[in-house]
Amino acid sequence: MENGTLLAAIDLGSNSFRLEIGRFEHGLIRRVEYLKETVRQGAGLDEDRNLTAEAMQRGWACLARFSERLSGFHPRQVRAVATQTLREARNRDVFLAGAQQILGFPIDVVAGREEARLIYLGVAHLLPASEERRLVVDIGGRSTELILGVGYEPLVMESFRVGSVAWSMRHFPDGRLTEQAFQHADVAAKAVLDEALAAFPRERWDTAYGASGTIGAVGDALAAAGWPAGTIDRAGLDWLQDRLLRARTVERIVIEGIKEDRRAVIGGGLSVLRAVFDLLQIDRLHVAAGALRHGVLYDLIDREARATDPRVATVTRLARRFEVDAEQADRVSRTALALFGQTVSEGSTEAERERLGRKLHWAALLHEIGAQISHSNYHRHGAYILDNADAPGFSLPELHRLSQLVLGHRGKLRKLDPDLVADTVFARQLMALRLAALLCHARRDPDLEGLTLQFDDRRLRRFVLTAREGWAAAWPQSAHLLHEESLAWQKTPWQLKLVGL
Repeated sequence: MENGTLLAAIDLGSNSFRLEIGRFEHGLIRRVEYLKETVRQGAGLDEDRNLTAEAMQRGWACLARFSERLSGFHPRQVRAVATQTLREARNRDVFLAGAQQILGFPIDVVAGREEARLIYLGVAHLLPASEERRLVVDIGGRSTELILGVGYEPLVMESFRVGSVAWSMRHFPDGRLTEQAFQHADVAAKAVLDEALAAFPRERWDTAYGASGTIGAVGDALAAAGWPAGTIDRAGLDWLQDRLLRARTVERIVIEGIKEDRRAVIGGGLSVLRAVFDLLQIDRLHVAAGALRHGVLYDLIDREARATDPRVATVTRLARRFEVDAEQADRVSRTALALFGQTVSEGSTEAERERLGRKLHWAALLHEIGAQISHSNYHRHGAYILDNADAPGFSLPELHRLSQLVLGHRGKLRKLDPDLVADTVFARQLMALRLAALLCHARRDPDLEGLTLQFDDRRLRRFVLTAREGWAAAWPQSAHLLHEESLAWQKTPWQLKLVGL
């Protein structure tokens, strides 16, 4: 990545939406602009876990303002991520369809552990280099992330469904701040976070850091009251809870450092933070400058470098865990990429071709991931594994797309998401992967000499596979399977025409 390149990260959080724009300079990112709007989408989930129309409208309006600032940015310079609220929302696709059109860039809904990984990257990159063992805590609107790591490497990552917005709505619904409400909120938070005890014991970390809204607000309030700047201790938490109890209601909170947009959720956030302190035996928490959005920016740099793209490590780990036949996976990958490369339009850039080919390569490496569970239905088991795996680096939609390629690499096509099958890029990847798996059915390198795949999306929406004279006679079983494949595509928006077969 060239020095001076602008990068942008959008964090669609449960309480606030944030836009961070930075300039890449010699491996570091220097802030150019930071925008934050309190959207409270997390408070807009109804009892059926659907976003209300008002909550969606608030989000769209904010993204419209962000979009204006991002005018002129190339897609590779921008990444938008959404967290717990959109992980939960049953109608998230409705919101995302409008949001992506308004913003002008894709929005990745990330899994809880992927959110935790990105948070750690953001915190670590804004701390001095050190070999200390770090505990990082991030209390968001509807989830809390805990991470153990050393340097830039997160080692243990967990996400818990407890946060400032959710706990304020549940335990302080009328805005009244009572001792009983705080007790109930504390007990409930500990019940959710109990699982953290085994993964984050006190002996496994040296220093604790806290990131984002709740912890930043508590740190600001304590600093304004005379505590050492940038630190939170138990006495400070007791003092702040006492001040909230004296206020009695959120409307009457007047505490320097607690901004107006934070008052409605500070009760729930403080309850969760006190529970974390108690469970993990934290005496002092350092307020970190880095957060999720900074991690997203540094992850963009890692992806550009490719060698450090965490998705590569994830694919390798999954393939090893499920004992994939590496030789066959590589064979299918080379064949699929050779066919896919013939379908790429002349107008596409080298970066685009490389990006799409990389995802096809990952699908090929993992296409037999379910074989350890069932031989006859391994493609279905493989898809299930990918849809439910902890996969650092991947967003949920990205992982689902990969699972659909694995599911669709063999068998009937009607089992796939019809919207994906209708997508031109997905159809090209799927066609290349299915043909590659078919041609490699004997688990040996196929004869690709004189075998070409052309693609016409302008009018006919069809693929044309042409073989040299004598190819079908030399490989009758493969020719038979190709004719079966041509029939399979007849029930989709695409055609596969065979020439010379």
